[in-house]
Amino acid sequence: MIRKLLIAAGASLMLAPSALADTTLKLTEVITSPERTETLKEIVKTFEAANPGTKVEITSLPWGQAFEKFATMVSAGDTPDVVEMPDRWMSLYASKGMLESLEPYLAKWDHTKDLNSRALELGRYVDKKTAYALPYGFYLRAMFYNKKLFAQAGIAAPPKTLAEFVDAANKVAKIPGKYGYCLRGGPGGLNGWMMFGATGAGDNTFFKADGTSTVADAGWIKGMSVLTDLYKSGAAPKDSVNWGFNEIVSGFYSGTCAMLDQDPDALIAIAERMNKDDYDVVPMPKGENGKAFPTLGYASWSIFANSKQKDLAWKLIATLDGPEGNIAWNKKIGALPIYKTAESDPFYADPKFKGWFAELADKDVVLTSMPTYLPEFAFFADSLAVKTTQQALLGQLAPDAMAKQWAEYLTKAQQKYLGK
Repeated sequence: MIRKLLIAAGASLMLAPSALADTTLKLTEVITSPERTETLKEIVKTFEAANPGTKVEITSLPWGQAFEKFATMVSAGDTPDVVEMPDRWMSLYASKGMLESLEPYLAKWDHTKDLNSRALELGRYVDKKTAYALPYGFYLRAMFYNKKLFAQAGIAAPPKTLAEFVDAANKVAKIPGKYGYCLRGGPGGLNGWMMFGATGAGDNTFFKADGTSTVADAGWIKGMSVLTDLYKSGAAPKDSVNWGFNEIVSGFYSGTCAMLDQDPDALIAIAERMNKDDYDVVPMPKGENGKAFPTLGYASWSIFANSKQKDLAWKLIATLDGPEGNIAWNKKIGALPIYKTAESDPFYADPKFKGWFAELADKDVVLTSMPTYLPEFAFFADSLAVKTTQQALLGQLAPDAMAKQWAEYLTKAQQKYLGK
């Protein structure tokens, strides 16, 4: 009996080094779809193969509830090693010391020099000096339009101005069962309100020098009222008050509505379901001063500061954001590239991308970055804005009253930031 125990103990000691060598990294994905998750798994497999004994545990959160779900995880101490970090969350977690600086890793990484300047600039957006995230791609708004519905409504060309956009939306809405615009009234809809507000104002400056928010100014209210007016007139579907990303994209490719402002990631589903000759993508319409203000968003990979495997977590990010992994990822999700040379890739040479690259080249197109450096912005975008825009669409809150609430909240956050 004793001999058997000694043999068993010896066997366990022989197994111990292997067992101790096994490491699990936790990765949380928050902008989730089945296609994205499968692509992520494939890239992670290459990391695991290059790092024997390391396994990556992927948690995928549905985007519509991701903000609340992830905040609950963090509050409970269930933090990942690596997280997919939306631009508007970064300051919330970095300001609390929860995110690791990537500067030491970027300083030694072979591919840092190949990143375009925008990638590093946005990765350091919180305090301008420290990269708390490494972006994987950019989301820039442009306007999709349905050529067949335009022809049916007697519209000769896509809208170049805000006035033409409103006119086209109302003309298409006269076709029975059709609508002019796929309105995003549910989660993630803030970009549209900000773009139209800035276009109405002719300026995308969110704050005055003293920190007072501009969003309650007359021009902003005029621009945001375009959306409430289209909804109330029937130019947008009634149920679009609750629509998120999937609903607006399907609303477009199904032919329900003729126009959709979206990022390149929408092109993937649309290209699979529509004839390439039946739609096109053009720059966002311009306001009375001849300028357009499409939002530039981005998402990144970040390391949580309490990770016990920071070097290994960086290796995972380096695999995800290295040229091979990053290009494969962006081709699947449709984001614009972070590498200088990627724009010459045949994938981005598709004519459908010309609307986005035309915006980037147009001096009268002013890219709009949200004030995501404010820790309070995440709650504003994912909670307060959703509630109040839905109230405005349903006539429960006047656009100027909504704008006043926004201005009060943002002014308080900006002045607190300036005070620091």
